[in-house]
Amino acid sequence: MALLEIENLSIAVRADTGLLPVVEGCSFSVEQNQTMGIVGESGCGKSLTAMAIMGLLEGTQVKVTSGSIMFDGKDLLQLSARQRRSLMGNDMSMIFQEPMTSLNPVYRVGDQIVESLRQHRTLSLSQAKSRATELLDLVKIPDPEQRMVSFPHQLSGGQRQRVMIAMALSCEPQLLIADEPTTALDVTVQREVLELMLDLQRSTGTSIILISHDLGVIAETCDVVAVMYRGRIIESAPTSELFASIQHPYTLGLLNSIPSIDSEVEWLKAIPGRVPTLQEQLHGCAFHPRCAFAKEECSHSLPPTTSVGEHHQVMCHFANELDLEPGQLDS
Repeated sequence: MALLEIENLSIAVRADTGLLPVVEGCSFSVEQNQTMGIVGESGCGKSLTAMAIMGLLEGTQVKVTSGSIMFDGKDLLQLSARQRRSLMGNDMSMIFQEPMTSLNPVYRVGDQIVESLRQHRTLSLSQAKSRATELLDLVKIPDPEQRMVSFPHQLSGGQRQRVMIAMALSCEPQLLIADEPTTALDVTVQREVLELMLDLQRSTGTSIILISHDLGVIAETCDVVAVMYRGRIIESAPTSELFASIQHPYTLGLLNSIPSIDSEVEWLKAIPGRVPTLQEQLHGCAFHPRCAFAKEECSHSLPPTTSVGEHHQVMCHFANELDLEPGQLDS
């Protein structure tokens, strides 16, 4: 049985005109000790899906309207708020995009890690402080004893992200959700943080959901990939299979957007247009206004999800017919 199984999850935002869907019919699973990547542009529903898993939508204008989220055999949507809180930070934890807005600026770094430990573990204050220092050392922060008494603003961006990783892994969760954990970091630190997460996964057996807009990062770190567009998973497959045989034009557009170190170009490639807003009512495939392969059928009917391999699924009217290759959309 998979550690996490999401079935037909739909999420909507309350507005003056009613509920506006932001995630529709989302289904995927994460196995034990597996790294799953969720990729897509901003506004595609990646972070909202993660927050729904973590139970962070309660009390907001965003609500889960249908579906199930099974974690370790329990349907999270059927648990009480108290039961959800006992899981959050303990059995499942999350690293957010920007650590400076996630860490409390008026508390020392060590105190924030200690709080997480004492919330979920029976530890004395001295034991929790000792464990917090070990965690800072584990995530390779230099002089961890001194950093225990530092405030977040006294650390670099890379160090703050390492603190977030230490906090997220403090209770050895079964599932770690990393929501674009390297977005605000330079390339060198980005690679160090990703390698650190994978090293810790190998030592603890934690399953990871890595959310990103960068297919290059996903290709290097993930076992399986789900590509999201406008609230739906439009392609999913094991990583090696996805890159060997891309089936959706949007996935191809994301791949072509990655700059190559060998090419000399004046302009970087980009997918034309933008992700539709919640207020825009689109019929058919949501990607059809931006798709170079769109036909009349694409604007009228929602494409079915088609299996194009044992574990490869794509949501496209012309799955397995387009023979997509990197660079094919070059202008």
